Amino acid sequence: MRYFLKLSYNGAPFHGWQVQPNAVSVQSTIEEALSTVLRENISIVGAGRTDTGVNARQMYAHFDYDKEIPDFGKLINSLNRLVGKDIAIYDIIKVADDAHARFDATARTYKYFVTHQKSPFLYPLSWHCPQSLDYEKMNEACEVLKRHIDFTSFSKLHTDVKTNNCRIDYAHWQQEGEMMVFTITADRFLRNMVRAVVGTLVEVGRGKISVEEFEQIILKKDRCSAGTSMPPQALFLWKVDYDYIAE
Repeated sequence: MRYFLKLSYNGAPFHGWQVQPNAVSVQSTIEEALSTVLRENISIVGAGRTDTGVNARQMYAHFDYDKEIPDFGKLINSLNRLVGKDIAIYDIIKVADDAHARFDATARTYKYFVTHQKSPFLYPLSWHCPQSLDYEKMNEACEVLKRHIDFTSFSKLHTDVKTNNCRIDYAHWQQEGEMMVFTITADRFLRNMVRAVVGTLVEVGRGKISVEEFEQIILKKDRCSAGTSMPPQALFLWKVDYDYIAE
């Protein structure tokens, strides 16, 4: 039988989502907890692979278990005691045997948080930028993103994906409380893509490149022509959508 986990995590203590040798990852921490509670080796498959230091407000992962789980609440409580304070398990959902946390996701949304005023409370989960940025120009560049599908210029080099094509449905900067927040939704994302997009949009906001030059960077399909990869602590996997899971 197949089950989905709904969870969130603070990425700071982990070397990303994916299991890595000699490093603590979110995936390995949850697998260890599941294997302990269910008393057999359990592997999980996540909806995506966040990098070191990146957070997830909402992540889904699936696992297989050959028995019926009689009490989801009891299992959730047991897992939350074992995974530590930086991971929270919210729900367990029984799904079809062929349901897949990664391949069945219809959309993913990320948010990147920027503060312009120094704050001892916000800095662990945001990027502090003391200079002002031209968010109107940055939003003009966001509209350019939606006109393209090949985002090689924003992808980490030497990845194992078959295509660098993504369909971006939404990209926009807006103020939320004390912070400026970049929200982007697409059917899929490339490794390091959001942080590279934000880094290049910041170049637009600083007046270092124009909106037209931003589009030329996309067309070049060259990572070296794009901006820097932004710090990871300000990035959140915010939402993952499935046709068969209602919010």
